[in-house]
Amino acid sequence: MNTLELLRADRVLTVVRAPEISDARDLCAALVAGGIHVVELTYTTPDLPRHLERAASTAAETGAVVGAGTVQTGDQATQAINAGAQFLVTPGQGPEAAAIAEAARTAGIPVVLGAFTPSEVMTALALGSAAVKIFPAHQLGPKYFKDLNGPFPGVPLIPSGGVNATNAHDFLAAGALAVSAGTDVVSPADVAAANWEAITTKAKTFCAAIAQ
Repeated sequence: MNTLELLRADRVLTVVRAPEISDARDLCAALVAGGIHVVELTYTTPDLPRHLERAASTAAETGAVVGAGTVQTGDQATQAINAGAQFLVTPGQGPEAAAIAEAARTAGIPVVLGAFTPSEVMTALALGSAAVKIFPAHQLGPKYFKDLNGPFPGVPLIPSGGVNATNAHDFLAAGALAVSAGTDVVSPADVAAANWEAITTKAKTFCAAIAQ
């Protein structure tokens, strides 16, 4: 399955924001064991390309689909693609959003551009965004997604920021394609300490919550 197909199946991706990743391969394996296959490693982690390369080169083994998040420049997009990223995610639409989208298109991988307003959703779609990340989602809550589905029926929307096991199901019920799970599943402390069992347990808990 491709990235969007996996998102439709799992209904969740994990966003990893950690100052240190002890082993990206083991991190991905722990998440897949917990039921989450789509993993977004972000540019907030130092030396991200090294971690991306480790995760991407072992993806066939772990079963993870690994992408790069918090991509803000065309150079970062190219760097992530060269490291093996299978998708790109941006936090919003800065001056290089078009360059990021073009890099993804050229590489044949999906890009998920960030947006907050209806106008930004329209811009993201015009740039070829495969899905649109709504960030920060918790500011307006699930009802906002129901409202967005009015003018944008069928557009795959992914809430990010403040999404947890308690409210994730509400976002999905409001029409989101999938949700972004952050520290609720992958705490920086667990990632740095290689506490893979805890991450697997939290991933299972999150997946159980959205399945209800």
